[in-house]
Amino acid sequence: MKQAVHIGRNPSVEPDLQELVGRVALGDEDAFARVYDGVVGSVTGVVRAVLRDQAQSEEVVQEVLVEVWRTAPRYRSDRGTAINWILTLAHRRAVDRIRSADAAAARDHKAALLDRLPEYDEVAEHVEARLEREQVRRCLRTLTEIQRQAVTLAYYRGLTYRQVAEALALPLGTVKIRLRDGLIRLRDCLGVTA
Repeated sequence: MKQAVHIGRNPSVEPDLQELVGRVALGDEDAFARVYDGVVGSVTGVVRAVLRDQAQSEEVVQEVLVEVWRTAPRYRSDRGTAINWILTLAHRRAVDRIRSADAAAARDHKAALLDRLPEYDEVAEHVEARLEREQVRRCLRTLTEIQRQAVTLAYYRGLTYRQVAEALALPLGTVKIRLRDGLIRLRDCLGVTA
């Protein structure tokens, strides 16, 4: 029968990683230091393979190991080995970093595109407003004299129906009818749909 050959430390002397993670879950700092020393190389390898950037990899490795410290109570040995759990955390964190960087780049790209949009075009706005005023004036000329006067007093000078009636020396009912008819004709002339 062949005997297993081990290179490096004697495995029988070293406590099991699962046992160490269980002790980390209870807040054992010495156990965490041993977990750290035992997995930092593997975690770095996984993170480096995903990120390929030394500085970001170092940050993510530290984040992963802090996460191991914080979430050790959630580790369940019935779902897999401790090293697989830690390396899964490392891979997820590295992928999250890439996604975050991609999202930031997309936001920056979108912001750059928005910066290239033309400024608010005041000239076009003024021309459009002038054309609208001309159209309103043209449509006002199609009204009868009383309708035009009533609309002008009510909507351009801000008078109430009663004040318009007094200004034109007409009964209130007549002013209301002339205003209503004038507004209907303006609406039709301007092409506004009700």
